[in-house]
Amino acid sequence: MKYSVAIVGATGAVGQELLQVLEARRFPVRALRLLASERSAGTEMRFQGERVRVEPLQPDSFRGVDIALFSAGSARSKEFAPHAVQAGAVVIDNSSAFRMDPETPLVIPEINPEAVATHRGIIANPNCSTIILLMALEPLRRLARIRRVVVATYQAASGAGARAMQELLDATRAYLDGQPYTPTVLPHPYAFNLFSHDSAIGADGYNEEERKMILETRKIWGDAEIAVSPTCVRVPVLRAHSESIVAELETRPPLEAIYEAYRAFEGVALVDDRARNHFPMPLEATGRDEVLVGRIRYDAGLPNGVALFACGDQLRKGAALNAVQIAERL
Repeated sequence: MKYSVAIVGATGAVGQELLQVLEARRFPVRALRLLASERSAGTEMRFQGERVRVEPLQPDSFRGVDIALFSAGSARSKEFAPHAVQAGAVVIDNSSAFRMDPETPLVIPEINPEAVATHRGIIANPNCSTIILLMALEPLRRLARIRRVVVATYQAASGAGARAMQELLDATRAYLDGQPYTPTVLPHPYAFNLFSHDSAIGADGYNEEERKMILETRKIWGDAEIAVSPTCVRVPVLRAHSESIVAELETRPPLEAIYEAYRAFEGVALVDDRARNHFPMPLEATGRDEVLVGRIRYDAGLPNGVALFACGDQLRKGAALNAVQIAERL
């Protein structure tokens, strides 16, 4: 069986990646509709050797569509996803619009695929940082319950979109040329710099990105008691997020059992070569479907703690690939 597929936000960084993933995985597409803003309408994009014209996103854009992949921000999702559902499509939404809606499943197919079957027209794609975190921890969680997670993220420009990626390139060129550069997409100088994630800080001191990781982890794992303490930082990397993670378990499995769990888990690649000091790097994670995990060790500060380091392509498993995997489950 083949499907009529629509991509909302087709010309954005994730939209372009969705096209590549659909083609690479040979998703059974009968018809493809590319939707974007009026500004991008008329642009042509290539899919399976053919040119497809981008159409303006409108309420009636979803007639005959089976699966609608949304990646155009929360406001567009809230406005247009109900129109897609009303037209008979299943929406897989990459924004935060529906993630915490109790009636909307939040799915990482390697972790909670059964949740797909509970949808009422919309399935939410988790936040990229949450996907990479939980992919990195799921093999460990299957050995022993995780009580607490402390995670520091090193987040790439791609998480802020194609314009932020270009700003990193432009700022770096200007810096190397000794020229002044004023950022317009992100709030601070990006070249050769780190800064706290550019989302609003709440009264509790956590920003929106960190709050997503806390709440989404509890929902996906179905564990309201798990403690999650994230610190999210933007770093001058183009498109792969990294995370330094410490997990406190109820019991601490043997290290060899931990390594074996990671070797066996689909969607994770173990990169842990102590002799060569070779561990996950964003450069090597870029373009990869797998989340790279390594630096696995017992945490020196917790009796049942395990520390590790993970890298994942934010545009791929952190967004487009996860959405297409959900579509495959459908």
